[in-house]
Amino acid sequence: MTNEKETTAAASGNTGWLRGEGLSRRAFNGILIAGAVAALMPGFIPVEARAQALAAGTAQKIADHFSSVKTMQGEFVQFGPRGEQTGGKFYIQRPGKLRFNYDEPSPMRVIADGKSVVIGNQKLKTWDTYPLSKTPLSLLLADTIDLSADMVRKVKEDPDLTTIVLGNKTIFGDSLITMMFDTKTYDLRQWTITDNQGKETSVIIMNVQTGMSFDDRVFRMPETATKNR
Repeated sequence: MTNEKETTAAASGNTGWLRGEGLSRRAFNGILIAGAVAALMPGFIPVEARAQALAAGTAQKIADHFSSVKTMQGEFVQFGPRGEQTGGKFYIQRPGKLRFNYDEPSPMRVIADGKSVVIGNQKLKTWDTYPLSKTPLSLLLADTIDLSADMVRKVKEDPDLTTIVLGNKTIFGDSLITMMFDTKTYDLRQWTITDNQGKETSVIIMNVQTGMSFDDRVFRMPETATKNR
């Protein structure tokens, strides 16, 4: 399905989301926009204490549906913190596997093999490797998503989209991940990573297909990247 010459992963200059204390001082690389950004504006009201249990219950139902989808693929458009835009194709297999193939001219690619995440620059022939557990991808790619441990910061239900803002210092440091789901189908539509400096990277996904099988090579790390683990 893919080969080593395909460009995968975050747009050039926008992969810092994995650097630093589990997350970058920049925003997710570089995996889903305008709506997610709007959801973080002042009009987005935090869940009140008396409604927190109900909101968390709604969030968990959506998370259960999302985690029940074991394989998916589709197209994405990514918006970086400086307004830069890139696109490409993505592949996900639970638990823990992901691949971003970025359209040219981006030289970057991202692969998660279940244990680590590698960000590669094919032009410079460099690869940076990070523990999957220290990135926001660990939540998106988990086999089962449990939102019971005070992870849900905000929930907003609209006719078309349900927005869930998650924060967990163990996983995200001082950053947040905002996930937007179709209110009726519970399908993931987009996500935004906001780092501790308030910089955002958003990704919209589209033309999503589920239930397929992938060749093991799709999520295989380059040999030069595995040497750095």
